Amino acid sequence: MGLFHRKKEETTSCCCSGNCTPEAMGQAETEKSAAGVKVLGGGCAKCNALEEAVRAALAELDMDTAIEHVTDFAQIAAYGVMTTPALVVDGKVASYGKVLKKEEAKALIQKVRCPAAPGSFPS
Repeated sequence: MGLFHRKKEETTSCCCSGNCTPEAMGQAETEKSAAGVKVLGGGCAKCNALEEAVRAALAELDMDTAIEHVTDFAQIAAYGVMTTPALVVDGKVASYGKVLKKEEAKALIQKVRCPAAPGSFPS
């Protein structure tokens, strides 16, 4: 009986389910590797709350870094993020799917920007 054994369709689309162009994905990949702090999200209240927490954390760390708020879903998908809000520090996804508090954001920024020296052990 062929009712229970449907042939699975093989899809070969990009991470945006085919809604983006190769040029857009190329641009997103280039922007992804740029240094800086980015908040990924559609502009909702949670994304804005994360941005405020990151601003406060950067101020407390005395880092004069501009924060970019990325709302384009093709660019967000280029980071591999499927749940927003997300925090990207120097091209690395530091957090996604939750609104960080100022202290959490501060710790993540320090972890990415000031990693322990190679060969040293954390105390």
